[in-house]
Amino acid sequence: CGSFFNFAPKTTNMFTTLFYIILFIILADFALDRYLDRLNIRYAGKELPALLKGIFDEEKYAKQQAYLRANHIFGLWSSAFNLLILLGMMLLSGFSLVNSVAVSLTSHHIGQALIFFGIIMLAAGILNLPFSVYDTFVIEQKFGFNKTTPRTFVLDLIKSVALSAILGGGILSLIIWIYGKTGSWFWLLAWGVVTLISVFMSMFYSNLIVPLFNKQTPLPEGELRSAIRDFANRVGFKLDNIYVINGSKRSSKGNAYFTGFGPKKRIVLFDTLIEELSVNELVAVLAHEIGHYKKKHVLLSLIIGILQTGFLLFLFSLFVQSSALSAALGVGEPNFHIGMVAFGMLYSPVSLATGLLIHSVSRKNEYAADQFAATYHDPEALISALKKLSAQNLSNLTPHPLYVIFHYSHPPLLSRVEYILQFRKK
Repeated sequence: CGSFFNFAPKTTNMFTTLFYIILFIILADFALDRYLDRLNIRYAGKELPALLKGIFDEEKYAKQQAYLRANHIFGLWSSAFNLLILLGMMLLSGFSLVNSVAVSLTSHHIGQALIFFGIIMLAAGILNLPFSVYDTFVIEQKFGFNKTTPRTFVLDLIKSVALSAILGGGILSLIIWIYGKTGSWFWLLAWGVVTLISVFMSMFYSNLIVPLFNKQTPLPEGELRSAIRDFANRVGFKLDNIYVINGSKRSSKGNAYFTGFGPKKRIVLFDTLIEELSVNELVAVLAHEIGHYKKKHVLLSLIIGILQTGFLLFLFSLFVQSSALSAALGVGEPNFHIGMVAFGMLYSPVSLATGLLIHSVSRKNEYAADQFAATYHDPEALISALKKLSAQNLSNLTPHPLYVIFHYSHPPLLSRVEYILQFRKK
């Protein structure tokens, strides 16, 4: 065991201690995820509760279980592979090597950070590309979900890389520039800038980013649009922007979402959802989304995200110039990008705790939106829509309760059905 860790930085005890702490966090995070996955897969397959019977026939239920197991095995292999890569970077001073390359190419601190993260992200993308291909063209194809062509897959990849380079690189450059100008108080100004960007993207994401990948068209006049308009008017919700997105270009799974604020708010329906649900069920789904807006959940989520970002930046400002953190990754002279990597690893337990809180709030908000839809529209239609979506997407109907706490932003189907039923008579 001692020879295995001979690659650790041979500096002071503090540096070595931080090195082992980071290693422990990485391994503990992996172990927790695998434990939860194992609990979930062993919990699946039990007899369905009476309220959920009829969603799957015997053949489709077997298919759903096979889909769950296939994703479980895939997740195990892909996460184990990435763990080995990360451990290799830690134990073999990989981050130090990449930093040396960046420093050798430019003396500008922003350029060094862009080159450093560019190399890391490019290498990670290439190494994980086989997993993405397998997930899309083997697992999703086998179970009848994949509609993505190789051409679309490649174009999506190119567009994603370009967006990451332009948006991610631009924001990173701006934050580093602010840091260079303001020092230890950079987090406050950076927080303000990131907040403005977050608000802007929340309002214009569907206008600027989505069209790069999908086609959005206004929902045409007809029975569905009239039914949606009538419901929106009845609950005092001004809604002019109802769009249909060609989700069938990539997958047969259905979905719907709400985005934007004020005059920029819009509801987006997947074409696969429209094909699967009746008009009354679609209005129930839209009523749920409108419920989120009426109960200020969209605004609350944005505020929580902004506060979380501010907290993250404040903590990072305390460690960014830590020579101990840099040395833990094998870099003698501290710099911004090495500080980001080391801090990101140390922040993982805090991120886990805040994630639990955010998931809890999100599940509570889902119940509130279900209540709105059941109260102002039709609880039976909402239940029917949720059941059809679960069947269409081969969702796990019996997730382990602990897995739900850690990973589910929405309550499980059974919990939602039981909650909605209490509004049936009302």
